[in-house]
Amino acid sequence: MQFLSISRRRTESFPPEAFAGELAAHEGQRVRELNAQGVLRQIWLRGDVPGAAILWEAASEDDVRAALQTLPIFKAGMLEIVSLIPLKPYPGFHPAA
Repeated sequence: MQFLSISRRRTESFPPEAFAGELAAHEGQRVRELNAQGVLRQIWLRGDVPGAAILWEAASEDDVRAALQTLPIFKAGMLEIVSLIPLKPYPGFHPAA
């Protein structure tokens, strides 16, 4: 099953430099690991506020939440999950019965 998470950086509590350096490197490494595992399918940076939209592949919402908790920025309390949305296939692409 696929899920879409929408997150935002907690910039009201942390300065921009807190999101850089070693933390950013660890975050990038973890994102690459989750992608290689097939859990994190795609990631986009948000254009409206600092944060990301991530397409996940997992058996359950709990599995996605567990993966999110492994992200260094989330572990540091610097990331808020705004929405976690289960996605269903769009039926319009299937031939009419």
